[in-house]
Amino acid sequence: MTKIGWIALLAAMAGDILVSSLLALLYKDYSSIKMSISALGNPQSPVRTPFNIWMLAEGILFLIALPVLYKHYHSVSGGLTYTLIAFVTVFAIGACIFTCFFSVNETKDVVTTASKIHGAGSVIGFMLFLFVPLLIAILSFKNSESVIGVISIICFVAALVFFALFVMSDKEEFANTAIASEGLWQRLNLIFMYMPLFIVAVKGIIKE
Repeated sequence: MTKIGWIALLAAMAGDILVSSLLALLYKDYSSIKMSISALGNPQSPVRTPFNIWMLAEGILFLIALPVLYKHYHSVSGGLTYTLIAFVTVFAIGACIFTCFFSVNETKDVVTTASKIHGAGSVIGFMLFLFVPLLIAILSFKNSESVIGVISIICFVAALVFFALFVMSDKEEFANTAIASEGLWQRLNLIFMYMPLFIVAVKGIIKE
């Protein structure tokens, strides 16, 4: 069961990047640099159905991985482990599963109840998951895994930078600048948020 949990975690994180990249190729008017990943699920998107199915699956995969995270870190620090699990859970539900049922629109000028729910869930999920690399760093140092700890700190700082750029990209004053690359910053943010957990999962599978 432990190995299944690690595989589910890897599949959720790798799939988030790979599936969105593949679906983007089938959406003629979509720009991976300028548009957020969630835009793949807008009502006008030709890949809306497979994207929404994947987002539901991704959220479930993250939830399946929770027991293995608990088992791996609980003996190191119960409090930090519960916090880690809570942050991953909120991300799985708010930023993944909610996306399946509450989509954004093709342009942000159109605001609906669904887009508001999606926005709230996504923002809360991303903001909490942003601190997952920091939690992994602390847990790793406590568990005498210094290399993973250092990598996690670097990833946390990088994720913060790209998250800030992602937020700024939506501001009107940056509309005609390089900062307006919303999709690029979001993908880089995800890569660095995921990397510490990805390394831990790979290490866990090798141990199994």
